Amino acid sequence: MRKIKIGLLPRLFAALAVGAVLGFFAPDWLLRSMNCFRDTFGQFIKFFVTFIIIGLVTPAIADTGRAAGRTLLVTMGIAYASTLFAGYFAYGVSSSVFPAIMSGGLQDAATRAFPAYFSLKIPPIMDVTTALAAAFLVGLGIVVAKAETLERAAHELRNIVSWALDKAFVPLLPFYVLSTMADLTASGRLAVVGGGCLKIMGVALATSVIVLLVQFSVAGVVARKNPIKALLTMLPAYLTGWGCCSSAATIPYTLAQTRKNGVSDETADLVIPLCANVHLAGSMANMVIYAAGLAVMAGDGLPFGAFTEYILMVSVTAVASPGVPGGVVLACASVAEAALGFSPDRYAIMIAVYMALDGMGTACNLTGDGAIAMIVDRIRGRRADLTTK
Repeated sequence: MRKIKIGLLPRLFAALAVGAVLGFFAPDWLLRSMNCFRDTFGQFIKFFVTFIIIGLVTPAIADTGRAAGRTLLVTMGIAYASTLFAGYFAYGVSSSVFPAIMSGGLQDAATRAFPAYFSLKIPPIMDVTTALAAAFLVGLGIVVAKAETLERAAHELRNIVSWALDKAFVPLLPFYVLSTMADLTASGRLAVVGGGCLKIMGVALATSVIVLLVQFSVAGVVARKNPIKALLTMLPAYLTGWGCCSSAATIPYTLAQTRKNGVSDETADLVIPLCANVHLAGSMANMVIYAAGLAVMAGDGLPFGAFTEYILMVSVTAVASPGVPGGVVLACASVAEAALGFSPDRYAIMIAVYMALDGMGTACNLTGDGAIAMIVDRIRGRRADLTTK
């Protein structure tokens, strides 16, 4: 008989439901035992983030550096500006909306605690900033020095990291979410977290739609095309990205719809694969909104300086994530701790919320790639006209 494969999203929703029910009647010893796994897995996430950054960012920089040219630089500049815009726009929305619709009390809501019997301490070999600096240094060094041996090693490390994410992290995430949800229920925090997270998800969805409208409005002005029509043309790619949660896996669909918007094959073939790795506006917006929402729920403020550090670090760290479902939220665990002071418990909630709607960020990323392709194609067309004249 054919084996039925259950996707990650159904497993996560099942874990949320089972954990919520289990927390009502599970004995203390079981909850404390589950927290042993949760705490240890949280430690392993922080440890493995270093390898995610070095193993995935380094070859991405090396591969991007190989494709020299003005179009490459223009595309990367627009993609990074779009990502930063999404982050700061999401921060502005969060600062305006969350204090008005949500209140603190996440910590005070706990009526009982179930400390783990033990948790293994797995300190990372370096912090996030050091790992990013190392990835950039080695990646650029590979390009400048034409270090083919080191380049092969970087790609082999990427294969190892991707294998570990696929075979270890993704299968274990539902159990991590289950244990987190059970602890929230048993400690009396589920009502606060549940209602607040639904509001966070609603704000995240509305923000991603506005980000896309802004992107296509700009693209429409530059490319002299109807922005709404262009956005609707990208809708099949948007829905496919939401379903498969991977910008890289959706490249063929994004290419097809981008060409229907009148973008030349030459531009689309360069911009879409490149933006699948460097344009992360949807993921950035979600990461900022989820972090800000949980901070307000915990009674913390939303300091501009701390969130600026968070946005800048996420914009680089997230480059490690394309093609890996939930890769952004896993790669940025230490970023939230360093910039915003997130505890492992709070970030565990953020992982659960992010993974539940991971496809939304991916869909926004790849749909925005189509807008960038329209802009770049128009710029290339103008440059070609000037050259001809």
